[in-house]
Amino acid sequence: MQLTPDQFKQIADLLPRQRGNVCLDNLQVINAILYVAANGCKWRALPERYGNWHTVYMRMMRWSKAGVLDRVFERLQRQRLMRVRIEAVCLDSSIMKVHPDGTGAPKKTVPKRLDAAAAVGAPNFIWLPRMSATSYSGA
Repeated sequence: MQLTPDQFKQIADLLPRQRGNVCLDNLQVINAILYVAANGCKWRALPERYGNWHTVYMRMMRWSKAGVLDRVFERLQRQRLMRVRIEAVCLDSSIMKVHPDGTGAPKKTVPKRLDAAAAVGAPNFIWLPRMSATSYSGA
């Protein structure tokens, strides 16, 4: 799934104007996005001929949030330049341990210090003065 320069001219008006010092033109970015979509690869596995994967990814994210990609794919479909169909949903299989408070488990409550002292009553220790061995005069 690659767009030719002639096909790209039909959708070029939908893409934002490139400003500043850009290393990838919009045709390269569109072809890189189509490559990832067609092959289902990770962005980091994008071949070097498409440019830096992070540059392509960031531009794709900006276009996606702005609705540019929706308009581009709609025109590609309408003009029958390319058949774009989404058939799969990707799920991330990352595993992370969750803190017990985050799982909905009942939270442990620590009694307040004043409540605990009143409930117990007498202190839990006995104070005994220390006696040194020299001062003891035993029989």
